Amino acid sequence: MPWPLKHHTLQILRMARISAASDKDGDLVKLGGSIRARRTALGFSQEALADAAGVDRAHMGKIERGERNVTFLNIARIAAAVGWKPSELLDDAGL
Repeated sequence: MPWPLKHHTLQILRMARISAASDKDGDLVKLGGSIRARRTALGFSQEALADAAGVDRAHMGKIERGERNVTFLNIARIAAAVGWKPSELLDDAGL
């Protein structure tokens, strides 16, 4: 007899990935703009912030341009790198 959750597990694996293209409200652009503004106010280069946050520099550029659906863990890492809590970063972005 198969496990009852097996079907549900397969459904989760088949779920569509949410991409930046589905960001109709521009929330990713707002978040990216907030990250860029904080970074430049602190005098960090994009590469320096990426290194401090443990994020690839090219990925950081895409986050700042709102081209990537950034994970919470990366939000937390970026916020810590600029001396903020994740909630402060989101609040600054108006989210």
